Amino acid sequence: MGKYKLNLKIVIPILLLSLISIITIYSASTYTSRSLGNLALKQFIWYFVGVIFVILLIHLKNEYLYRHTYILYLFGNLLLLLLLLFGTPINHSKCWFVIPGIGSIQPSEFMKIFIMLMLATMIHNFRSDYQNPSVFQEFIFILKSFLVVLIPSILTFLQPDTGAVIIYFVIYFFMMFASGIRLRWFLGAFIFLASLLGLILWLYFFQEKIFIQLFGSSIYYRLERIFSWQNGSGLQLENALAAIGSAGFFGHGFMNTPIYFPEASTDFIFAVYASNFGLVGIFVLFFIILFLDIQIIHLSNRKILDTDKYILAGILGMLLFQQIQNIGMTVGLFPITGITLPFVSYGGSSLISYFLIVGILLNISVEKNRYYRYK
Repeated sequence: MGKYKLNLKIVIPILLLSLISIITIYSASTYTSRSLGNLALKQFIWYFVGVIFVILLIHLKNEYLYRHTYILYLFGNLLLLLLLLFGTPINHSKCWFVIPGIGSIQPSEFMKIFIMLMLATMIHNFRSDYQNPSVFQEFIFILKSFLVVLIPSILTFLQPDTGAVIIYFVIYFFMMFASGIRLRWFLGAFIFLASLLGLILWLYFFQEKIFIQLFGSSIYYRLERIFSWQNGSGLQLENALAAIGSAGFFGHGFMNTPIYFPEASTDFIFAVYASNFGLVGIFVLFFIILFLDIQIIHLSNRKILDTDKYILAGILGMLLFQQIQNIGMTVGLFPITGITLPFVSYGGSSLISYFLIVGILLNISVEKNRYYRYK
């Protein structure tokens, strides 16, 4: 790696989160099906693979990604399309390519990064072409950028993977906000979306038959699952709350989760961790997460390429949303959407995608004074 200097303020919290992840997944094995194998060992292997990707990206530099943005974006959409056609259904969803002897690959995890790269390139080109764009020019740009997010969103929604679609649009919102377009667009979008959501919810609650005729029973049952959180119903939520609430100050101890709940190593891994290590452990985890997020904000305030700033906005938006949503749904504050906790929840595709993000962050931290051209 030559004279490359790692940003320890990014590396150390990632290492700590990795340690917490492996310990917690191992503890969750008490209630994990034996048919899944040793998930803690598998997670360690995925971390090792992730580190290899970080080293590879450090050698390639972010410039390589920017130069091949369009290819990566098209490749990601092609994978999503092939998944719908040839993917193996798991729990009534076609979200993964199953590779015998290796595991499964979830293209939507990588699509998040491809969307960030595509939007960052588009925003950079737009700002280069128009120093003081007119309202009409901004409108055309918004339509084009929205289409970029809409295409993979439709393909992902059909799997169905609603959580990933939400993350796509969170990334879009944060990056468009960082682009510096007029604030009136956000106000208009808020009014439009609020009105549309109000209409959909009115049909859902008061015109059930019409809703199913318009949107289908699949979407109806997905909404029903989301809104079940309001009354605290569901085995996952009830047992997770019981496990966390009984943990006290120091928790029940390692490998001592007192109550069963599904998806303990993925969606509800925070409940396992909080149950084992209590309020003290929760504060430690929150401090590590907050420290990492602050370092990303600090990077964006340094003298870096504008394209890097847009990428950082997308990364920060994605991480913040997933952190808040995952922990919030575990304690009953938000609907259960199947969104995992970054760097902590079990998952090969998600871990590799997060480590690609780590590689991007590390490159930005050392390239702040390096100005290269790309098309």
